[in-house]
Amino acid sequence: MKILILGATGPTGRHLVDLALRSGDWVTALVRDPEALGEVADRFTVVMGDATSQRDVAVAALGQDAVISALGQGRSLNPRALFDRASAAVIGAAKQQGVSRLVWMSSFGVGDTFESATVTQRTMYRTMLRRVYANKKIADDRIRASGLDWTVVYPTALTNGPAKGTYRVDDRLQMKGAPRISRADVAAFMHQAAHSSEWIGRDAVITD
Repeated sequence: MKILILGATGPTGRHLVDLALRSGDWVTALVRDPEALGEVADRFTVVMGDATSQRDVAVAALGQDAVISALGQGRSLNPRALFDRASAAVIGAAKQQGVSRLVWMSSFGVGDTFESATVTQRTMYRTMLRRVYANKKIADDRIRASGLDWTVVYPTALTNGPAKGTYRVDDRLQMKGAPRISRADVAAFMHQAAHSSEWIGRDAVITD
């Protein structure tokens, strides 16, 4: 399968690249700084560009079977319209190049998933993460209305732990305590979802 990965230099994106390469996929990564990939960049196609530019995404999306986005903004609490702009660029580029499959990573607590959050989670989502989550909701809603074969993935708090393979994933999950999920497990699910029709047109809430 030919896969375009967005956010490949981030912690979840790096797991996605490794998984895709190990499974025999043809991988393309759109990155602003190819040097951030290190030596692994020699193992797949790297396109230099910006995920918020439809033109750049379209160049990277040519000939692909699927796009997987693990875009993030690190610890910044100012979204700068990243997810809004990137979703518009990706949808436009996918349609331009005839790529129908899109797996998009959002965050638990965005949109309707807020209703299943714990009291502690809701407080954080309403305050510290309010601006980021509002921007992500715009992106998620746009993707659902895009007409593409989309899956929007909603991981709980992300950790750098190893993949367990025993995570829970469903359209809705009621939360208790302080739910977390490793980036490695999220990447594994997203990679699997891109290769399957099971999660097309569905939200996927994922946690340990």
